Amino acid sequence: MYPTSPEKIVLGLGGTVDYEIKLDSSVVNGLIAEYAIRPEEISNDTPINSERDLVLNLLAFLKSGTGGERFVTDSRFIAEFSARFSKEITLGGTCVRAAMALDKFGVSSTLHLVSINDDTRRLLPRSSKYICSDDQDSFDPHLIIQFAEGVHIKAGLIDFTTSQSNRIIFTNDPPNKELVISEDLGIVLSSAKIFLISGFNCIQETNTLVRRISDIKRHMIHFSKDGIVFFEDAGYHVPSLSKLVRDELVPLLDIYSMNEEELYSYIGNRMDLLNPSEMQRVFSEIYEMIPAKVLVIHTKFWAVAIGTSSAVYREALQSGVTMASARYIYGEDLSPENYEKVGRFPLNRDGLIFAREIVKSLGNFIQCIPAFNLSTETPTTIGLGDTFVGGFILALTD
Repeated sequence: MYPTSPEKIVLGLGGTVDYEIKLDSSVVNGLIAEYAIRPEEISNDTPINSERDLVLNLLAFLKSGTGGERFVTDSRFIAEFSARFSKEITLGGTCVRAAMALDKFGVSSTLHLVSINDDTRRLLPRSSKYICSDDQDSFDPHLIIQFAEGVHIKAGLIDFTTSQSNRIIFTNDPPNKELVISEDLGIVLSSAKIFLISGFNCIQETNTLVRRISDIKRHMIHFSKDGIVFFEDAGYHVPSLSKLVRDELVPLLDIYSMNEEELYSYIGNRMDLLNPSEMQRVFSEIYEMIPAKVLVIHTKFWAVAIGTSSAVYREALQSGVTMASARYIYGEDLSPENYEKVGRFPLNRDGLIFAREIVKSLGNFIQCIPAFNLSTETPTTIGLGDTFVGGFILALTD
């Protein structure tokens, strides 16, 4: 649809340095014993003011099999916990991981960053340009924990097995918390055709969020009226601020996208993602809450685009599913060849049945792409949503 020079695709708003670890159940069991953790203490509602609090939140995620993001009041708790595991230093943030996926396909982009350091400079895609709102180096790593299905946690009275693979994010990142917008953003948007917005979830103060939204609107005056604005949602550190973002930005967006965890948080409970009648009610409820031109929801079973112009993005939806699936199977070995290989995998049977039924019910108002039937002993659960975004945008560049 658009040329693929870096000036045509602008991806924002902030990247991160990540400490990626794979869960070692023996270490977690040792922490349960060390901190004398009781089953009734396990909760995602516990503020993280210590390493013990971090473990309580971690156990809640593991027990429910869900992923998510939590704010840590002091980054030293991240350092303490990550020191117990072997780790890999990578780059994260929706915009950066989307850029990395695009780079694998020879598509370059311009990134908007809010922090910079030697690891970021070293690991950014060589094809990418970037602007940064901070002229000083800073280093505030995020802790990303991925876990597989079937991990057995057993210590004291705590005994459960993870029901599915997923990933968890723990963060204390002042630059992303402030999310200062570079004054160069309007300049790079003036020649862009695709603009990705993400990262507002890290802001924790209403006044700061109001200023940042105002900044974005001011810079978007320079963006082409024919361009595409893609918004990727995330877990808000202060959930109540989500409504302000939605109310202010939805009228400016072409696509509002989220994963199943965000869907659960908006609806207020988990639901059966494979029940067409239940999901038809959920889609109606979430679309009333977020009346975007096109609302995209991507899950482990399917991805949907909802809206009167959803058919325009069917190929992009398929590309996003395929790209995320390729990362799940091949991790950092994501490549055009592995993308094509995954595209030939059989479809998830339950997802396929759901897709047929939901389209039968809602007709052209919805596009539904079933997931592939994926099986691997070493799944990559980190960055799947970000890679979905990269795959979606890739199809817009054809």
